[in-house]
Amino acid sequence: MSKFITVEEAVSKVKSGMTLMIGGFLANGTPNRIVEALSKTDVKDLTIIANDTAYPDKGIGLLITNKQVKKVIASHIGTNANTIQQFNDKELVVEFSPQGTLAERIRCGGAGLGGVLTPTGLGTVIEEGKEKVTVDGKEYLLEKPLHADIALIGANICDETGNAIYKGTTQNFNPMMATAADVVIVEAQEVVKTGAISMEQVHTPGIFVDYIVK
Repeated sequence: MSKFITVEEAVSKVKSGMTLMIGGFLANGTPNRIVEALSKTDVKDLTIIANDTAYPDKGIGLLITNKQVKKVIASHIGTNANTIQQFNDKELVVEFSPQGTLAERIRCGGAGLGGVLTPTGLGTVIEEGKEKVTVDGKEYLLEKPLHADIALIGANICDETGNAIYKGTTQNFNPMMATAADVVIVEAQEVVKTGAISMEQVHTPGIFVDYIVK
């Protein structure tokens, strides 16, 4: 059965109120065609899990600018003035998670783990409302796993079964997000025949991928 769908079909799977993971770093490695198409719909009240909210006119920032997002879980928002303004105006909830912690929470969601213990954030606003655990006399924060309804992934190369490669910094968050959602949609810059990618090159095995957008 073919995994290929159009951008429009990919966008149609996103419904108001869903939680989305969107890969990349400042729109690099982000499935920008899908995100741009989503920004032109009336889908709203989304929760976005991502490293950042990119720029006002690019990547995830388009969804913020159009006020389609109710909550963001991210490591920083400083490159998008609209995110900051909506946060200050209490139109948008922002949950800050240190970058490494965010990556680990997503990994835990994909691996079925109950969370990660980390000292990062102790003594800061990050620890507010979180459980603390002491191990061998040292205190840690319990950071709980993250999971999404849909993960939108950006790959450089993908074969017909969904085996994906991310070049350079496009690897940011994409591989782990592909394990932590009910539905995974990959937007591929290049599609090759199955078998054209050697096994040791694969970053995301096709078994994790439900749909491919060329």
